[in-house]
Amino acid sequence: MAIYAVGDVQGCCDELEALIHALRIDPGHDELLFVGDLVNRGPKSLQTLRLVRSLGSQATVVLGNHDLHLIALAFGNQTRAKDQELADILQAPDGEELVNWLRHRPMAVYRPELNTLLVHAGVAPQWDPLLTIKLAREVEQALRGPGCANFMRGLYGDEPARWSPTLTGQDRLRFITNSLTRIRYCHADGSLDLVENGAPGTQPAGLIPWFDLPGRQTAMVRIVFGHWASLGLLQRDKLLGIDTGCVWGRKLTAVRLDGPAKTVSVPRGAD
Repeated sequence: MAIYAVGDVQGCCDELEALIHALRIDPGHDELLFVGDLVNRGPKSLQTLRLVRSLGSQATVVLGNHDLHLIALAFGNQTRAKDQELADILQAPDGEELVNWLRHRPMAVYRPELNTLLVHAGVAPQWDPLLTIKLAREVEQALRGPGCANFMRGLYGDEPARWSPTLTGQDRLRFITNSLTRIRYCHADGSLDLVENGAPGTQPAGLIPWFDLPGRQTAMVRIVFGHWASLGLLQRDKLLGIDTGCVWGRKLTAVRLDGPAKTVSVPRGAD
């Protein structure tokens, strides 16, 4: 048995198929853990959703900001819509079924046997692993329940910027969502900056990569994440960033999480 984490696919279905082939995945035993952003920007978002869904229990997917954007479009939130964006999915005969499948994916996954927390972007520095999962479940309930349309209408926005357990309603759900799917940098007080997206070393003074903030409460577990294409492959003790920018012309990467260390990448254009 092998367990691999897979970076942001973003509609690069040909490269995903090539990566699965290169990994020599055993359908009966091996697992693929996707860090989110299956769709958008790449050429084959519809085919990507169909492929990953067809993997069944072999694939675990956490939701990314682009996946949530698709759900928002499906529920009528056109606030940040671009012309014909993701129309191939929304107009497909199985589009509604695929969106429904997507909105039943988790926001975060904790695998204690691997000492690993899987998220799309990162974790608010004030949260420990168990609190992260608990808060992720609140968003999942909103996504899966009858109030999904209301949640989607209030999805976008950068406020509130700092966590408080007293947050309620849409503010609470938006902060949780932004932390798990959009975070890159924090201020020293732990508040989120959701604007800067350059690689570490290029950010304005006062901003710190979320994973370097002193006192971060998830430091005891390995966090596997994507979202940050300009960061590239980041491998540290208990930290694994695997968005290697396939949709930007670079490569799609998978890293083995159990057993011997192994990193496999396929370049953009592979098939």
